[in-house]
Amino acid sequence: MNRFLGLALAASIALAGCAAPGTSSPGSSGGTATTRGVARSGEMPDVAVSELRGTSVAALEAPADLWDRIRRGYAMPEMEGDLVTRHEQWYGTRPDYIERMVSRSRLYIFHIVEELELRGMPTELALLPYIESAFNPQAVSSAKAAGMWQFMPATGRDFQLRQNMFRDDRRNVLDSTRAALDYLQKLHDMFGDWHLALAAYNWGQGNVKRAIERNQAAGLSIGYMDLNMPAETRNYVPKLQAVKNIIANPQRYGTVLPLIENHPFFDTVDIKHDIDVETAARMAEVRVEDFKALNPSQRKPVIFAAGTPQILLPWNNAAVFQQKLAKADPASLASWTAWVAPSTLPSREVASRFGMDEEDFREMNNIPRGMVIKAGSTLLVRRAGQAGAVAESVVNNAHLAYTPEIVLKRTSVRARKGDSIATVAARYDLPAATVAGWNHTSARAGLKRGQAVVLFLPVRAAAAAAREGLEAARREQAEERRARASTTAAERKRDARQARETHGAAKRGRADRQASTHDRDKSKDKAKDKAGSKRESAKTAAAKAKPAQSDGKARPAKSAPKPANKAAAKPKR
Repeated sequence: MNRFLGLALAASIALAGCAAPGTSSPGSSGGTATTRGVARSGEMPDVAVSELRGTSVAALEAPADLWDRIRRGYAMPEMEGDLVTRHEQWYGTRPDYIERMVSRSRLYIFHIVEELELRGMPTELALLPYIESAFNPQAVSSAKAAGMWQFMPATGRDFQLRQNMFRDDRRNVLDSTRAALDYLQKLHDMFGDWHLALAAYNWGQGNVKRAIERNQAAGLSIGYMDLNMPAETRNYVPKLQAVKNIIANPQRYGTVLPLIENHPFFDTVDIKHDIDVETAARMAEVRVEDFKALNPSQRKPVIFAAGTPQILLPWNNAAVFQQKLAKADPASLASWTAWVAPSTLPSREVASRFGMDEEDFREMNNIPRGMVIKAGSTLLVRRAGQAGAVAESVVNNAHLAYTPEIVLKRTSVRARKGDSIATVAARYDLPAATVAGWNHTSARAGLKRGQAVVLFLPVRAAAAAAREGLEAARREQAEERRARASTTAAERKRDARQARETHGAAKRGRADRQASTHDRDKSKDKAKDKAGSKRESAKTAAAKAKPAQSDGKARPAKSAPKPANKAAAKPKR
C-alpha cells in the first residue's frame, strides 16, 4: 500500500512539474522555458514546458530523508588526497561538533536543497554553509563577512542584500540563499569548473583569475590543486569533500547523522503591518529565540512591513499565526516606530520628546554617551497613539549618524604681547564680537600682556586652552627667570669690574705712595750721605789745621757745640 502511495505521489509531482511554468534566472544551469503561443479569446492557454538539462532518471521512490535526497543530487567531481583525508579525520573525531552543526542546519537545509534542484545545481552545495559558518546565520568573520553564506558587505550589496540599521539581509535565510546560489552559478559560468568556482567564492574571482593566468604563462596546469593560493582556500574544497564523503557514507567514519525529514521546516507568512518581534513570536506560539533563528536579519525588536513583507515561521505554526493576525488590531501590533530627526539634537531631547528614558533610548539605538544625533538620522522610538506604518523609503534608507556633543566651559586665558580682543578671538576660532561681549569691551580693544580674557570653549578646547595658558605662563616665568639671571649676571660682572677697577686704583695708589716714600727715603739717604761727607771733610780739614799737643801726640780737634739758644749759651749759676 505504501508503495502505491509513493508511486501516486511521484506521478502527481511529475505532472505538476510538467504543468508548472518554467523559470530560470540568467546564468542558471537550470532548464529553459519555452512558450507555445498566446491564448486567443475563448481558448485554453498553452502550457509552458520546462526542459531540464539533467540526464539522470528520477527514482520513483521518494527519498527516505533529506540526506538521501542530497546524496542523489551529487554532481561535482570527486577530490582525493591527503588534505581530504586529514579533514575526514578531523570531522570524524568530533561527533559533538557535527551534531551541533546538523541541529542548526535542520531549519534551513531543506529550502537550500530545493533551490539547488530547481536550478539544476549540484546538491552538495547545500553542505557549503557547514564550511562557511557551521550553519550559523549570525556568524561574523574577522573580515566582516556575515550570515551562514558569509557575504562581505560589498559583495552582499552587489547581490541586492540590503544592510542598514534595521536589518541585514546577508543573514536573511531566503535572500542570502538566493544571492549565494546566483553568485556560485555566475562563478561556474566564468571558470567552467565547480572547484574553481568554490575557490573564487572563498578567495575572490579576481584572485583566482590572476592565479590561472600565472599558471598559463608558465605553462602549468590550471586545476584547483595546481594553483598557488592561500592556505584557507587550499583547504576549502577538501573540507567540503570531507563533509560530502561523511554524508555519503556515515558508517565508514563512525558517524551517526541526526534525522532530517524530507519536508519543509518553515513556511513564509505575509505581513502588512509593523509588528514587534515578541508579539509575532507570541502569536505564532513559538519561543522568541526560535523566531529569531528563522528571521535572523532583524536587528531591532520590531519588524517593519515596508522593508520585510514576509516572515518565516515553523511549518505547523504558520496557520496559527495567520488566524490570530487576522483578528488582531493593527495598531496594537507594534510598540516601536521609526522617526527621522529634522535637525541635530541631543539624545536627551529626543528621548524626552517620546517619553523615553535617555539611557534606554541610547541603548536601543546604539548611541554612545556624549553624542548628538545629526539631522536626517533614523531612530527607533516608542510609538505614540495611532501612528501609521513606517514608509518604505524610511525603512530601506535608514541610517544613524552622530557627533560629539559640544559642552561649553568658562575658561580664562592670558593675553600675549600685542594681543587684542580680535586676535584672541581669531586664535580660538570665535567671533570677535562674541568674545568682546563676554568681556564687556569692544572687539577692537587692546590688551596688556598677561591680562585675563574670558572665553566659553568646548570642554576639550577649554582643556587645551588651559594647558596652553599654563605653558605660556611657564614660558613667561622662564623668560623672567632668564631675564633676572641675565640682569644679575650683568650686575655681577659690573660689580666685579668696578671691584677690579677699585682694587687696581688702590693698588696703584699704594704703589705710588710706596714709590714716593722710597724716593723720599732715597733723597734723605743721599742728603745724609752728603752731610756725612761734608762732616768728614770738615773734620779732616780741622785736624790738619790744629797744632800738635805738648805731649807731642796729635789729637783730633774738638769743635765746641753751638748753643741751642741764648739761654743755653749762658753758664749755669
